[in-house]
Amino acid sequence: MFKLAENKTNVRTEVLAGITTFLTMVYIVVVNPIVLSDAGVPFNQVFTATIIATIVGTLWMALAANYPIAIAPGMGLNAFFAYSVVGANENIDYVTAFSAVFVAGIIFIILSLTPFRKKLIEAIPSNLKHGITAGIGLFIAFIGLRLTGIITADPNNLVKLGDLHSAPVILAVIGLAVTLILMSLNVHGALFIGMVITGIIAYFTGQLEFKEGFTSLPSLPDGIIIANPFTAIGDVISHGLYAVVFSFLLVTIFDTTGTMIGVAQQAGLMKGNELPKARTALLADSAATTVGAMFGTSPTSAYIESSSGVAAGGRTGLTTLTVSILFGLTLFFSPLVAAVSNLSAITAPALIIVGSLMMGAIAEIDWKELDEAFPAFLVVLSMPLTSSIATGIALGFISYPIVKIAKGKWREVHLFVYIFAILFFIQLAFIGGH
Repeated sequence: MFKLAENKTNVRTEVLAGITTFLTMVYIVVVNPIVLSDAGVPFNQVFTATIIATIVGTLWMALAANYPIAIAPGMGLNAFFAYSVVGANENIDYVTAFSAVFVAGIIFIILSLTPFRKKLIEAIPSNLKHGITAGIGLFIAFIGLRLTGIITADPNNLVKLGDLHSAPVILAVIGLAVTLILMSLNVHGALFIGMVITGIIAYFTGQLEFKEGFTSLPSLPDGIIIANPFTAIGDVISHGLYAVVFSFLLVTIFDTTGTMIGVAQQAGLMKGNELPKARTALLADSAATTVGAMFGTSPTSAYIESSSGVAAGGRTGLTTLTVSILFGLTLFFSPLVAAVSNLSAITAPALIIVGSLMMGAIAEIDWKELDEAFPAFLVVLSMPLTSSIATGIALGFISYPIVKIAKGKWREVHLFVYIFAILFFIQLAFIGGH
């Protein structure tokens, strides 16, 4: 079924690769509930929904596409959901925001079945794509620094350095240092192991307590949040969440496609410039996003952490089947995860480091050409400063054609970009940015 011999691998290698991938990405079951709980979503709801969405997408990838690429709720997209969509709008609760995720998932499924997805990816300027990735990285790193208290609010200058003598900040700095050392030594699962070591230190210094024990049966306090597609579409229309849906869609498509191609190249699965079974692989992500929204989590994405499993020899869906099984087992450890999640110092270093890795995309921007550099710069700068990924994307899309027209290069801009620029301008100027 997994064509192990054809892919020059064996069961032992694939299972070990699956364990490696799992260890490098299991931090999401801790970090995702923390981020989304800031939007008011019950912790256990997000914890269970995160695992359900991960299993749906990763199993699909294993059984239908036979790829060693895992799917889970995306970092950055969860921050966008919590702080830009729900946090920045008093009239939008998390149920309404999940409607936007659900609609984005449905559109993503439709796009994955048509050639339009490919055209959309080709239409978006590469420098804007890199700017969006880098901007999200800066934004989630900033959130990590703020959650730990390393950076705090300042009435005169917006932000300032926090109290470096407080116990939570000291613990966060130690956790960050330990995790960075592990990553520098190329230890597989460095983010997860860093959390474990920080958690042990927190336990022995009295900052971490396990009042509810370690295990419990899975629960969904809110049940199924989105059950009726028509209600979800109605929520999007009545609250004018078009830009939010578009932002979810855009970031998910870029993130997933870019990650899949990167991991597939590393695994030697590419045939020239084409990714075989690309449609099936993209359906894994779009289906997981849609199912995840129903249960209560932000959009999913292909995980770059899958490259650690590929580096350990993973070449087929048996790797991702192993990942799915291990995530299934974590369903029974919500009290343990909840206790750890209550202490930002344990989890925030992962946000900061993932943010730094995403910032790597900034090196791909063509800084020598102002008409390419400035729109990307605007995206990177505005995401953390406005606490809105959607606003960053909007400003990039609006400024790109303006600068191109000024330089007499208007023919270089794809029709889609002009359309998006007009829509984003209308959104910001007349509807109000979300």
